[in-house]
Amino acid sequence: MTEDQNAAIRATAARVLRTEGAAVTAMADALPADFAAAVEAILATKGRVILSGIGKSGHIARKISSTFASTGTPSAFVHPAEASHGDLGMVTPGDLTILISNSGETAELRDMVAHVARFSIPMVAISGRAESTLMQAADYRLLLPDAPEACVIGMAPTTSTTLTLALGDALAVAVMERRGFLPEHFRTFHPGGKLGARLSKVAQLMHEGPALPLVDAAQPMADTLIVMSEKGFGIAGVMEGGQLVGVISDGDLRRNIARLMDRTAGQVATRKPRVIAPDDLAAEAMAVMSGNRITALFVVDGEMRPVGLLHIHDCLRAGLV
Repeated sequence: MTEDQNAAIRATAARVLRTEGAAVTAMADALPADFAAAVEAILATKGRVILSGIGKSGHIARKISSTFASTGTPSAFVHPAEASHGDLGMVTPGDLTILISNSGETAELRDMVAHVARFSIPMVAISGRAESTLMQAADYRLLLPDAPEACVIGMAPTTSTTLTLALGDALAVAVMERRGFLPEHFRTFHPGGKLGARLSKVAQLMHEGPALPLVDAAQPMADTLIVMSEKGFGIAGVMEGGQLVGVISDGDLRRNIARLMDRTAGQVATRKPRVIAPDDLAAEAMAVMSGNRITALFVVDGEMRPVGLLHIHDCLRAGLV
């Protein structure tokens, strides 16, 4: 590939991105008039948010439906052609529909439009033509801005599909925020993978109960070493009056090796240890351990009473890398 060819390719990419970016910015500056009303209608829906579209609009509808479902709004995609052959039964009173067609004249959506009208099912339409059949039939009309497609012939769905996707994301996020959707709710729908791991709470990964390596401050180091060996975390928590007052790590053992067996756990321990709360994110615990070059954290309640222990290996096994 020559330098001229490389430059031409990059120029095409830049033109496409600027064209689509300008269109999204224009829509942000002038949101469809029914946008807020559509959000409230979705929030009021007792059933599911049903999305439908054909071709490129169908692909976008599937993605928007997935975004709704993963952010706390029950949702499903219904293919309009399949709907005409029995799947209309999936769209029931109590649902809300979002139908997508840039032209607003997609023939495959006609049976869906008739069905939702028959059963008084609320309909949101996303289209680029205000006077189209679809928009006229809708309860909530989300009109896309008049913007050129990004392809050189001005016909391939590019800018229009980007606008539809962005508008769908805006709907889902607005509903999510109005619903008070929190990170812990998000993890419920994303239990797998790195995202799910990063949203794990410390309490979900920590060791607790008899597994905790705890010793009294007055306990001789000979007994403390036995506890550390049996529990296998390379650390011991030192207790006074029911509270965690220090920890003993391998580093503490090395620093006190000369008179180790003549001392108590309280004399060897590092005081005011770094700790974490059970409701904190495991990712935060991982950051504390990495930042302080330690391999384990005791998990304590509000009165410094140990309720668990989180080891860096627990975080790695959960996918926190």
